[in-house]
This record gives sequence, C-alpha cells and structure tokens, in this order.
Amino acid sequence: VIGPEAAILLPTSYQGRTIYEGELGLVIGRRCKDVTEAEAESAIFGLTCVNDVTALDLLNADPSFPQWARAKGCDTFGPVGPAIATDLDWRALTVRVALNGRVRQNYRCDDMILPPARIVALLSREMTLEPGDLIACGTSLGALPMRPGMVVEVTIPGIGTLRNVFQPTALSDHPK
Repeated sequence: VIGPEAAILLPTSYQGRTIYEGELGLVIGRRCKDVTEAEAESAIFGLTCVNDVTALDLLNADPSFPQWARAKGCDTFGPVGPAIATDLDWRALTVRVALNGRVRQNYRCDDMILPPARIVALLSREMTLEPGDLIACGTSLGALPMRPGMVVEVTIPGIGTLRNVFQPTALSDHPK
C-alpha cells in the first residue's frame, strides 16, 4: 500500500504490461463475521480512492491458474487515499481516472454489479473483517496499460484525488 504522490514501481523481475484500475475503496470500521447486508452497511467506516494496479502478464502467465495475488500484490501496487470520507452516499459517487490528464475511466458507483454492503457481507462468510481492512470494489471499462512516467489520477468527488506516477524501476534501484 502506498499513498498519494508515491511512485508506483515495477519489481526488477517484471517488465510486462501493468494496468491501472480506479476503484471505490471500503474501509471497515468494526469486526464482522457472517454478517447480513444491513449489518455490513453499518460496518463500513468510510470510503476512499483505490488504484488496484495489476501486472497483467503475471496474472495470465499460467492460463490454467490466474495469479491474482502475485499480479496485484507487488510492492507499491496498492495506491490508496487521499482521505477516508465517512459521510458520503456511495450511490451518488463517480470514479474518474485520468492518465496524463486524459480521462480514461468515468463510471457511476450506483452501476456496480454488487453494492458495497453485499460485498462486505459475502466476504464476511469466509473471513473475519477487522477495523482498518480495505476492500477494493472492482473497476469498470477503460483500464489500460501504463507507460513509465505516466501520471495516474483517481478522483472521487467528496474524497479527493489519488495521484501517483508510474516508474519503471523498483525500490531497490532508487538511491538511499
């Protein structure tokens, strides 16, 4: 996880395609396990911006078994922020992603396949959610590969803009 203005860095072992995915993030505020949708709604502390960065070539390296954790779990692949809003109605929000100032994603949250409370309720069946856990709600059309030096801005009105630059080198390549 990284915050606003931090660089998204590629691992030295990976030089493939990497995409941005602008998403609404749910921040859990209380422990929940096997909750109903109504209980899940009250367990959501707030909302934030997420860029669910994905290494596409890692994801699809083995067609018989997609590598979701590897493709999304690289260092710096979880930009989040700039704030957690606690008083917004997710149904009234839009997620807009600009790449070098050009809007590439722009979708309404009330058009999501699963509403936030259902996502939380379903996840709570298999895992206990703890305060501070972050759930990315998924993205819409327009997620494209990034090139080195590109600026990605995920904006959700009422939360702000999560801005990060995509860099081609890993943390170990940066001067101390």
